[in-house]
Amino acid sequence: MADARRPGLPAPSSVVTETTLVPQHRARLRGAPSPGIPATYRILRTNEVDPKDAPVPRAAVTPFVAPAVPPGDNFAGTARKAAKLSIAPANAETFVDLQGLLKTLPTKSAMKKHKPKITTEANSGRVVEENRNVRLLLFLYAASREDDNDYHLIFGRDPDSTPHVYMTAEVSGLPPKSRSSFTALKKTRDAFKAFFGSHLPGSSYDFYDPPIPVEVEGSLFFDMSHATGQGPGPKSLRKDIPTIWEIHPVSSIQFEP
Repeated sequence: MADARRPGLPAPSSVVTETTLVPQHRARLRGAPSPGIPATYRILRTNEVDPKDAPVPRAAVTPFVAPAVPPGDNFAGTARKAAKLSIAPANAETFVDLQGLLKTLPTKSAMKKHKPKITTEANSGRVVEENRNVRLLLFLYAASREDDNDYHLIFGRDPDSTPHVYMTAEVSGLPPKSRSSFTALKKTRDAFKAFFGSHLPGSSYDFYDPPIPVEVEGSLFFDMSHATGQGPGPKSLRKDIPTIWEIHPVSSIQFEP
């Protein structure tokens, strides 16, 4: 069961099952991990979901088996589709820590009053404040798969750092092949799927113990669908997610850099 002594783990009562992940690239190469990288990770599968999603009964949590019919890879949503499937036209800003990035983000109240108004309509494109790409080293604490085929990731600081803060990011469902973002988003999605192999997350959150180090690059995105009500993320981490800004889409991801 989860060890509540380490920040970033789920409530023990939410854990339904667990398994061990041997990253697929190491399994193929039969290689040892780099110094400081764990040989394996625990995956704690919970019934925790985002507050806007319907509760998942424990009995309905997907077991650790490959689905008979693999889920699709194409983006199947509508909310701010134009922005979500685009990569900002800007050079990447490098941050040494998540705290540094968070300090640069406009407040939720300012973005809710944005002119022109930001809507959740499919044709809602990027506004000026979202035309930023960022790059930084993070740790993947949890992930789930959303109905629109995005993988919803919860990134945070090094588990030994304080305060413990997290930010959401999305490995996007794929746009049409004609879109300029298609190649980068497909490469990112393929890298995510290759790392987890048959242990990809389902509709409820998986937590990773220890959290998985990653180097991430992507575009900033204001999640207007969470501008009212509770913020995103699993219940066990939600109080420490201080913003509804996301890295969305993730345009590059490297595991265990």
